[in-house]
Amino acid sequence: MTGTAIRKKTAAEDALARAFARDSAALAGGAETQKLRKDGFGAFERLGVPTRRNEAWHYSDLRAAIGDGLPFASAPDAQALAAVRKALTPVGAHAIRIVLVDGYYCDELSALPGDGNITVRSLDDALGAPPPGFVHTLAGSAIAQGDAMVALNAAFMRGGVVIDVEPGYVAAAPVEIIFATAPGAPRSIVTRSLIRAGAKSKVSILEHYLPLCSGTVHSNEALVVRVGDGARIDHAALFERAGNNQVAVRSLLTQLRDDAQFASHALVEGGGFLRQQIFALFEARNALLSLCGASLLRGSDHADTTLVADHAQPDNTSREFFKHIVDGQGTGVFQGKVIVAPDAQKTDGVMKSQTILLGERSAMYNKPELEIFADDVTCGHGATVGALDANQLFYAMSRGLPRAEAEGLLLEGFAAEAFEGMADDALRQVLTDRIRHWLAQRSAA
Repeated sequence: MTGTAIRKKTAAEDALARAFARDSAALAGGAETQKLRKDGFGAFERLGVPTRRNEAWHYSDLRAAIGDGLPFASAPDAQALAAVRKALTPVGAHAIRIVLVDGYYCDELSALPGDGNITVRSLDDALGAPPPGFVHTLAGSAIAQGDAMVALNAAFMRGGVVIDVEPGYVAAAPVEIIFATAPGAPRSIVTRSLIRAGAKSKVSILEHYLPLCSGTVHSNEALVVRVGDGARIDHAALFERAGNNQVAVRSLLTQLRDDAQFASHALVEGGGFLRQQIFALFEARNALLSLCGASLLRGSDHADTTLVADHAQPDNTSREFFKHIVDGQGTGVFQGKVIVAPDAQKTDGVMKSQTILLGERSAMYNKPELEIFADDVTCGHGATVGALDANQLFYAMSRGLPRAEAEGLLLEGFAAEAFEGMADDALRQVLTDRIRHWLAQRSAA
């Protein structure tokens, strides 16, 4: 006698089901968007909140992290806006800054270009009268649709921003996107944004995650990036250190067209539970994808970087290079998968993860994978985990450096290597300065 096991819903899943039945019709978007939401929640109900039983989440138990869940955040009030405004640094005359507070685009805190080459609008406004194909693009790459949190994000997305770069435009200054969490009561933030780079355009983008709330916050944020024919996006993401009771899942879904280039560099400063997941799809040929990053963890931090690079077309190149420094009882995770389709000949893919463990109870889990179904490819992967090199440390100390200073110098060089390939010097400087800041805090602790 056989039967089909019925998965028992958690309190958080029950609450989400009630919220979707009650609120979904009032969320932004017409019939096409509502179908995307309904399909997303249907997929989430089948999959449930991920646990270690899910292969892709084997090292990160999200169900345990979120417990019974939290109510959704509403649009920020005057007090929240004032708190974020106080935390923002001044911007130059030609700077472009886009600010989201608790996932909602805030025009009054943003500094926008006036030449029309980069247009910015809230996602809710864009969904009011979307042009043909807009919702399909917003849905992101199909390779991400099997992920429960991407599906949940599609169901409840609210707030967010749409950024369009005109074809042929070369931006002179980086576009800064600030995702701020304002002080306030415990809440859950679900937001999705879209960046579209027109053919042969070039732009640098800095995502800055600014946690101003010391309380409990659960966030599920998705960014969809579409890189047009011959376009280039140099992207950096800075995850400032968050509180220990904060849980964040951030999904980056990128699609590359002919001759497109997308270079993304992320710095994770730890704090609480963070899952950074990247889904990249090569839709055409002769494109270049570069994904690099460094995670700096201490205390009881848990940071997970999981990526899938899908070479669905031939003649494309991908590079993935991630560094991790784990101290105290911190836990780092790196899972990378490169998929090469049967027709994707001449694929060139290399993936590497390197880790330094500083504490006796520090932990790192590596799982690099290759799924290759073509025969004319160049692909490889590797992962290393170890301690600081004792000989290098001895050499630095023998030149008169105190142990703490020598150790900091070696760790800075190790982490900063992840950003050496950045084309935008200003963005690279931002990330390397933050590495020094994290190391200084660690030494002072």
